[in-house]
Amino acid sequence: MSPSLHRPAGSLADGDLAVSLSPDEAGWAFSGLVVILLAPSVERSIDLGDSEAVVLPLSAIDVDVTIDGQHFRLDGRVSVFDRVTDFVYAPRGATVVVSAGDGGEVAIATARCDRRLEARYGPADNVAVELRGAGPATRQVNNFLSPEVWPHADKLMCVELITPDGNWSSYPPHRHDDSPECPVNNEEIYYFRIGVAGTSEYSADGFGMHRTYTPDGSIDVNVVIHDGDVFCVPRGYHGPCIAAPGYPMYYLNVLAGPGGERSMAFCDDPTHHWVRETWAGMAPDPRCPMTTKDGRTQ
Repeated sequence: MSPSLHRPAGSLADGDLAVSLSPDEAGWAFSGLVVILLAPSVERSIDLGDSEAVVLPLSAIDVDVTIDGQHFRLDGRVSVFDRVTDFVYAPRGATVVVSAGDGGEVAIATARCDRRLEARYGPADNVAVELRGAGPATRQVNNFLSPEVWPHADKLMCVELITPDGNWSSYPPHRHDDSPECPVNNEEIYYFRIGVAGTSEYSADGFGMHRTYTPDGSIDVNVVIHDGDVFCVPRGYHGPCIAAPGYPMYYLNVLAGPGGERSMAFCDDPTHHWVRETWAGMAPDPRCPMTTKDGRTQ
């Protein structure tokens, strides 16, 4: 197993950064992620350089964001298992300053890009919440920065997945790499949080599973995932992500690639593609959606 793919919680920490993952550190060209642990009322500045970004509260409320002098106030949320949040897009080369009176955790997902756009606020009301799959493969997708919902980006794409405890997501296994059958090639980061069923809390003891593999066996990784882990997918089929009973699973997906048009298109592992056909006669898990802009549903 390549040690560079699975990054356990703390292995990418740097001071007040719970995660500091540049494209170079990941071993690729585009996708990056910073997760800031804000101290109460203390400003934190990030220079984006050759990247664009999205500022996404994970566990922080009333977040002040200044982008090259332009101010935004984000409502945020106390936990990724609490509600769908608002966010703000930051352009290539910007300086981003973030603070929150009560402190908390804020993600800055990045992608190296060519065009400089303008900063823009994304309200929680406009986040498209999708139910994907059915039965034990039901999961919630918050499409806040997917290409169809948010065209205002050059390379960066982001979505959030929330999987009820006991369910499978990122399934059937799929890929979007340089294989001939894939419509696009994207590098992908998974940032995981593990919760406690029936609450908005995080679990230090909870766990889940993740798999990434290639047909030729050059990558064949099956790992136990804990709260705060990161997994980098450079190529190959990824999935499933499995939430253990009692422990719902969240992950932030950060994608970018060399294509000229933003796209999250993928191709399934043909061995398991047939599973999708079974969903037509299967009810979705009634626990989904687990969160909305107004809060938890369970």
